This record gives sequence, structure tokens and C-alpha cells, in this order.
Amino acid sequence: MSKTSKARAQVISATKTGLSRRSFLSSAATFSGLLGAEIVYQQFMPKGLIPIALAEESKPFVIDGKHPELVVLNDRPVNAETPAHLLDDAVTPADKLFVRNNGIPPKDIDVSNWKLEISGESVVTPRTFSLAQLKSEFAHHTYQLTIECGGNGRSEFQPPAKGNQWSTGAVGCPLWTGVRLADVLAACGVKDDAVYIGYYAADTHLSGDPNKPVISRGVPISKAMQDESLIAWAMNGEPLPVMNGYPLRLVFGGWPASTSGKWLNKIVVRNQVHDGAKMGGSSYRVPCNPVAPGSKVDKDNMCIIEQMPVKSLITFPKSGLTHKISEKLTLRGHAWAGDKAVSSMAVSIDFGQTWQQVSVTKPVNKNAWQHFTAQLSFPKLGYYEVWAKATDETGVSQPMLLPGWNPKGYLNNAAHRIAVKVV
Repeated sequence: MSKTSKARAQVISATKTGLSRRSFLSSAATFSGLLGAEIVYQQFMPKGLIPIALAEESKPFVIDGKHPELVVLNDRPVNAETPAHLLDDAVTPADKLFVRNNGIPPKDIDVSNWKLEISGESVVTPRTFSLAQLKSEFAHHTYQLTIECGGNGRSEFQPPAKGNQWSTGAVGCPLWTGVRLADVLAACGVKDDAVYIGYYAADTHLSGDPNKPVISRGVPISKAMQDESLIAWAMNGEPLPVMNGYPLRLVFGGWPASTSGKWLNKIVVRNQVHDGAKMGGSSYRVPCNPVAPGSKVDKDNMCIIEQMPVKSLITFPKSGLTHKISEKLTLRGHAWAGDKAVSSMAVSIDFGQTWQQVSVTKPVNKNAWQHFTAQLSFPKLGYYEVWAKATDETGVSQPMLLPGWNPKGYLNNAAHRIAVKVV
């Protein structure tokens, strides 16, 4: 086993015993020896931080229709994330979109008989639509929309949070085609007392009990009525992948992906906050006010997650590259900020002591991620980390390290980093 492999094994072992990768302690000299290069700017390296080159690990996961390099987190239900370097496309291909399931997807789907029910206390005229009716009765719309698991980045939290230990890959931004949820709701009539919508789906509970709910979440009526809120049947011009909701799903860009119900067969318009499965307790909620790490938080002091925080991801080059000092390094990535736009991007090669502003595109539509590029030079030979930080249009920036701790490990938007060895 190589020195680097041994170091990774140590990190993995420490993680499994309750230590986060960011809190794995070792000396800078030891790290430099394992890396085979001096850590440039090591005096600025945050205490307890392990170089990302030693912390990375991956294991293959193959599922029908998905890229073989997706990383499996568990297989019952199936959950898999996409390594950062596979998310370099401006529009996320279907085979590279992460998988986040709570139950077992439906089998033997008969599209010709698929029905979507619209009901609830705040609907004037409940109706049921076939997929063909949705396509024929309403205008079609296509938007590029970012969806991200609320727990993306959970593996970084200390004390550890229970749940799928996502690193950075539970995010994507494909093109979605369908009808506006607002148009369908308008056809049924929405009462003035409407405050929330909730969804129900055709997946089944892991226990096999058809009467046991899997997940039934939703969004406030104001989000439901936005132009970009879709009932979608296609991704990138093709039918939805089975693992991503075929044949019908909701898509609420910029909000936790748990609100974008898959295998959709019912929407209810509520005169109260929806109370379906995984809407209460600590599910998809964070403390309303900051708490100390490891604190027990009363359920009455937990607030529902709405839009996701500002975030960015370096997608090129792949972390761990060796780069010639005589050449400039080309950097690419994406940035997003919930319902907001990203106003600026910056990168650092000295652990955040200085930041270089880099170009970032405008979003193609609301709730689409934006793209940044940079050309970097390095002052001397050695090991570097390139860090990326986005700032949204209200002036809120990503934290360098972990944001506020919460019991379920949600909303980690710490600056992304990659390893570069300059020779």
C-alpha cells in the first residue's frame, strides 16, 4: 500500500470512529511527507484540517442508466452521489444526476394509466389528470433548475450527523420539461386561504407496507406559484430516469430536493403547513437560532428549510492533479444560491488569506446554477489547495469551513477545495 493510500485508510478509519475528515489531526511535516511536496502557505492552513488530497476516497456504483463512477452511499433505498469532476457539464446529463430515494421506486409503470390527483382543503374543484391530459391541456415549459439534497455535505459535520454521508455530489442542474404547477392549480381553482402544497408519490416504504408513508413534503404556496415551479416529465429532452422520478415529478429549483417529489401521483393544496411524512420533527429542519455543536434542540425551535444557501463547486480539474509551474492552471465550476443569483466568485491558493476574483456567468433562468472560470499561477513548487467561494446578490458569502452545526447535518455550504501538486 502506498503512503497516500495508508493516509487515506487512516482518515477513513478515523471517520468511522466518529472523527470528521476536517478534524483528523496530524503535523504539517507528516502531511508534506505523505504528499511528496511541501505544503505551500502551511502557516495559514486551519488547525485540524487534513489536505484534501489525502482525504478523498471513492468507490464504484453501477445502476441502470447511471454513470459507473457514481458513489454509492447505501442501496436500500438507493442513494448515490456524483464526484465533483463528473459535474463539469453546463447542463447535468441524466446519467450523472445524483440519486436520493427514501423508499422503493414503483415497478411496471403503465404511463397510459398514470394519474395525477389535485385535491386538498384549499382547492375549489378537485380534478384528476392523465399524463396525456397534462401534456395536451397546458403549455409546456423548459427550465434549467438546480436541485440539491438538503444533506449535501453532511459528512463534514462534527459531531457527526445521522443520515447519508454526502460529500459534495448530491447536486445537479439538468433541463426539466413539463407544465407549470401554477397553471394546473389555476385550472382547479385555489382558495384565498391556501398556504402550502404537499405531494404524495407511488414509491413504497422499505418495510413493504403499502399503507406506510415514505415521504410527503411540499412548499409554501408562494413558491408553488412561481413560473419555474414545474410538474415535469422530461429531463434534457428525454423521459425522466426511473431513479429520478419517472414518469412524473415536481421540480422546485433552489430548494431542498426533498420538496421535488418523484413518482408524483397526488398534490394537495393546504390551508395549513403540510403535515405529511418527513415534514415534522427534525426532518429537513434546522435550529431557528444558532446552537453549540452537539446540542439537543427542542422540536419547537426547529425551522423548515426553504431555499438553499449560496454554494459553489470546482468541477475542473479533478482534485489531486500534478501541474507544471510554468503553465497557468485552468479552473472551472458552478455556483448557485437558492432563489437568489450569485453576484461574484473568488478563489484562493493560500487557505483563504487572499482571494482572487474570477468571472461568473449570469444564470440562464432563475434557479439555474452559474458557471465560473479562472486562470491560476503558483509562486513556487509544492502542495496547494485551491478554494472556491461564491457570494450571492445580497452579499452573503460561503464560509471557509463549516457553517453552523445542526442535528441533522443540513446546509453545509463550506468553500469547496481541490488538491494541486505543483512541480
